[in-house]
Amino acid sequence: MTDTDKPRISFEEVKVKGNELVDKVRDIIEEGNARRIIIKKDDKTVMELPLSIGVGGMTAAILFAPVLAAVGAFAALVSDVRVVVEREARAEFEEIEDSSGSDDEATG
Repeated sequence: MTDTDKPRISFEEVKVKGNELVDKVRDIIEEGNARRIIIKKDDKTVMELPLSIGVGGMTAAILFAPVLAAVGAFAALVSDVRVVVEREARAEFEEIEDSSGSDDEATG
């Protein structure tokens, strides 16, 4: 695996109120590009949700319905939490193929 093939990991941290937690987690899951969601309260990890890469949209929302129910139960007990999202962002450097074959046909 070369350096360009290695996944780059980025973290995004969002502070949300307890009543907005389920909606935020659902939105992140539906985006489909998150590897893991970490829910923290007072700098302590309360929940860590590993996600399958490539599962997004409504499929993810259906598969993670029990997880969202657990998040909802937790959200009812807290006021403010931080949601840390771990994302994989590949550096994709694709070579642009030269269309010299079509140029040769046009000139000769």
